Amino acid sequence: MSAPRYAELAATTNFSFLRGASHPEEMAATAVALGHCGVGIADRNSLAGVVRAFSYLRAHEKSVGDFRLAVGARLVFRDETPDILCYPKDRAAYGRLCRLLTCGNMRTQKGDCALFLADLLDFAEGQHLILMENGAPPPALMEAARDRIWLAATALYGPRPRARLFGRIELADELALPLVAVNDAHMHVPGRRPLADALTCIREKTTLDAAGFLLAANAERHLKSAEEMARLFRDAPHAVEESARFIEALDFRLTDVAYEYPSELREDFASEQEALAFYAREGAKARYSEDVPEHVTALLERELALVAKLKYAAYFLTVHDIMRFARSEGILAQGRGSAANSLICYCLDITKVDPTKHNFLFERFVSTDRNEPPDIDVDFEHERREEVIQYIYRRFKRERAGIAAAVITYRGKSAIREIGKVFGLSGDLVGRLSSAAFGRGSERETRMQDIARLGLDVSEPRFAKALALAEEIEGFPRHLTQHSGGFVISRDRLDEVVPILPTAMEGRTAIEWDKDDLDALGLLKVDVLALGMLTCLRRGLDLLARHYRIVHSLSTLSDEEEDKRVYAMISRADTIGVFQIESRAQMSMLPRLRPQCFYDLVIEVAIVRPGPIQGDMVHPYLRRRMGKDPVSYPSKELEEVLAKTHGVPLFQEQAMRIAIVAAGFTPSEADQLRRAMATFKRAGLIGGFRDKMITGMTRKGYARDFAERCFSQIEGFGAYGFPESHAASFALLVYASAWLKCRYPDVFACALLNAQPMGFYAPAQIVRDANEHGVEVREPDINASDWDCTLEAGEPHPSRFARHPPRKGEGWGCIAAGDHDLEEHERLKAIHNLAAPIPPPRGEGGARSATGGGQPRMQGESLASIHPRHADMAHDILGNHAVRLGFRQIRGVAEEDMRRLVVRRGKGYDSVRDVWLRAELSPATLTRLAEADAFASLGLSRRDALWAAAGLNRAGDKDDLPLLRELSFTPLEPDANLPPMPPGEEIVEDYRFLSLSLKGHPVAFLRDRLAARRVLPCEALSHFPDGSGRRVTVGGIVLLRQRPGTAKGVVFMTIEDETGQANIIVWPKLLERQRAEIIGARYVAVAGRLQKEAGVIHVIADRVDDLSSDLRLLETMRIAKGEAMPKARNFH
Repeated sequence: MSAPRYAELAATTNFSFLRGASHPEEMAATAVALGHCGVGIADRNSLAGVVRAFSYLRAHEKSVGDFRLAVGARLVFRDETPDILCYPKDRAAYGRLCRLLTCGNMRTQKGDCALFLADLLDFAEGQHLILMENGAPPPALMEAARDRIWLAATALYGPRPRARLFGRIELADELALPLVAVNDAHMHVPGRRPLADALTCIREKTTLDAAGFLLAANAERHLKSAEEMARLFRDAPHAVEESARFIEALDFRLTDVAYEYPSELREDFASEQEALAFYAREGAKARYSEDVPEHVTALLERELALVAKLKYAAYFLTVHDIMRFARSEGILAQGRGSAANSLICYCLDITKVDPTKHNFLFERFVSTDRNEPPDIDVDFEHERREEVIQYIYRRFKRERAGIAAAVITYRGKSAIREIGKVFGLSGDLVGRLSSAAFGRGSERETRMQDIARLGLDVSEPRFAKALALAEEIEGFPRHLTQHSGGFVISRDRLDEVVPILPTAMEGRTAIEWDKDDLDALGLLKVDVLALGMLTCLRRGLDLLARHYRIVHSLSTLSDEEEDKRVYAMISRADTIGVFQIESRAQMSMLPRLRPQCFYDLVIEVAIVRPGPIQGDMVHPYLRRRMGKDPVSYPSKELEEVLAKTHGVPLFQEQAMRIAIVAAGFTPSEADQLRRAMATFKRAGLIGGFRDKMITGMTRKGYARDFAERCFSQIEGFGAYGFPESHAASFALLVYASAWLKCRYPDVFACALLNAQPMGFYAPAQIVRDANEHGVEVREPDINASDWDCTLEAGEPHPSRFARHPPRKGEGWGCIAAGDHDLEEHERLKAIHNLAAPIPPPRGEGGARSATGGGQPRMQGESLASIHPRHADMAHDILGNHAVRLGFRQIRGVAEEDMRRLVVRRGKGYDSVRDVWLRAELSPATLTRLAEADAFASLGLSRRDALWAAAGLNRAGDKDDLPLLRELSFTPLEPDANLPPMPPGEEIVEDYRFLSLSLKGHPVAFLRDRLAARRVLPCEALSHFPDGSGRRVTVGGIVLLRQRPGTAKGVVFMTIEDETGQANIIVWPKLLERQRAEIIGARYVAVAGRLQKEAGVIHVIADRVDDLSSDLRLLETMRIAKGEAMPKARNFH
């Protein structure tokens, strides 16, 4: 007797969110292993997971043979129509299925699909329909599609299973419809039953103990072998065979999904290729002058020929059209990624870096050897990207354009949080467990240690089960969201290629497939991305033109001779706010790498990444660069690949070239290796490459340990490695932002504040850094501020040099290099005396200034001057303006209200009531302005202004104005003789409403207490000799914490006091002992060993004390609210 044939046609994956308990790849792999002739992926009103099953089967096509994948969806209706498995017979029917799902998606909110039987009838042509076990086919459907309807039957050991089966057999006979066996599989193996139950509880918002009959009665809904299905359907064997006949009757394959880019972009040219060639050649003349160099012309023609062969011209024209729109609207934009390898992109002004100058390879972007479409990533100003997105929708219509999806998955914290709720764990315990999953990619062993340290018994059965399920659910999709900007644009209807979804953002639509799905099917996309630094640079260049009459662009900055003063600043790690090199890790690298030219910036951008770090490339490169180790190459071929980077592979291109020249890979195989590395954690495709590469290298005469080391380095790029061209594109922005900071720090700070939120540092650190570079920053004021921060005439230039380094025998130098036999308490006393004096509060020896354009400052407060550590820049800085903080810096005020205040200001306001009457602001808004201390130009303190705002008529809103509003005078504010606000309270209020303070630093007011603890100011660390290794204690506000996945459990902290910042390294053992203080404290004292080398300073912590309670002392009249003081920014 021949073996039965069977295909599971009701496979539900985890892309039926919170219903399926297996990945699409697992469903496909298990169906193959069980000997099925095919599998039908039918997720709930969705095609979101099917491409993943397709990708798995294609990657294993040699072993799966004639196995068939049926592409369909489980249609779930709102009008009591039974669930229907819908499989399109051909490409046209597939397009109708996509439109059907789009119809249901677009009539409801994101994440839902509202389908009715009438919708299916509209798109039923060509659909093969399987009615699940909850009723007979509706008459209207029978009339429309009788010859394409099947009845499903299951045998799941539920109540009276044989009776149910015989009932379906009788109904099929009665209606003359074929019967097909399905197992309604929601998991690939029965072992996923506990996870399936947990998913049900998450979906239904209940616990396992309370779920009751919501849970499946058994674990039978898994993939079963054909033999098992034949046994279960021994009373209807034809139903098992029918599943095979059903799947074989379907002609549609996902490889049939092909589409073309818009044709209208060729304009008056005969073809897209002719239009592209014209624009590229004209662009070359603009880039290189009319006399284009021969080697450039030759390369351009070679690229154009390859584009013509691969038929990608329309794609390039689409991106060119988008860039042309951005330029016409004054929106700063730059292409990056592998597109920067393309001379065509450079000539079309899509990218800004000349690939001929850096010998970039076009084949890294487009090649006949690569079975992958080109992918152009373009960054736009983050504040204006929406203009570009809406242009795309207008230009190509919503039926033809959509944003790619992004799959949000359960990670460590969210997994533990949701599974904890399922098990009924207390909110406090779930929070503690969630904190143990600090950082992405935390190793399991480290996480278990963290949980055990919480005093929890990880071996207790119920608890162990919860942790196991939390691990199992990691990587499961939670929901779809929109990609950061990947657009798919088609010549014909996009909703016949993939279903379209609404998004949470008004005016946008997305598709169901993510970028990996698009790549798998060869569908082209253009990434319309947002980059805050482009906003900052555009604003900065505008300010430069307006206030200094200097006109620059990204191109002119890159074309000019490199400014050595800029590189000197970068080498000192004076890079707060500078693109890509402002992080703790980058600032630690800069004094060691000491960039001297543009290509050094390319390397700097690329080297501080998980790829080079995991591949152990960083230290060898630095030692060779500094001449500490000799530069050697194992062969002439590898010298050609690695010469630019001293023999160490730092870029993806180098890693791929090693595979080709040293291991005998073809270019296509090398690219497969690159893609496998990038997706190995999910797809598991890496296994076959290691042996091939090591064997290939040893066969060519390389030592095995060298071959293994090379593979390890290449493997590191799977974590995160940059293409050289991408690093070069970013390096251009590094140089532009560093140039602006070095030469015009006033412009840079103003632009950076107006581009928030972005970057690594909060506005408080940006303002402090500006002050230290001689930029005066002024508080928001109703008579001086605009919505954005602005530049105002500053103090005379020489005032910037008022702050001098301490003379010999004074200041930090005395502490660092003086008499080390000095009594400890005398030394600490000297340090304490060097701290900046606290300015007297207004009304306590100081009066509120009403001059200087409304600049509010306490009497005795000095104007900004260059800090001694930046003294070398004194004559490099050309900017001489002050920065006036804008109303955008005040929490809780509306832009519309503030712009109206500015428009109606005229020659200025003279009272709180005057602002109320003329600007028509609500009393609540006036109160918020008073809380932000924005009435200083009227001579009003914060309390005075609050009193005046409280006295306004509160019977109604802004339209309920007093009867005297038309009178030409306004009464003076009443003199309430309010007591002055203590200086500490002033600073707390500043942080509460401005997120920063110009009146002082919180730690300055606590210096006495720190001195009593023998805590050094952060600035003192820089004055100890290199390699001192001495024990120190420093303290400050915690600015940020990091626990990179490549750091093996190490936590990096940055703290700040009134003198500067200190970087702290916390080893895992200390983290185990003091997790609460390290992760939760906002104000700390850190004792440890000083590590100082080549200007890079760290404190290796051995104790962390939580001083957060001291922050309450900043207010003498009442307890400070916890949210007022700055919170640490935690990066994972």
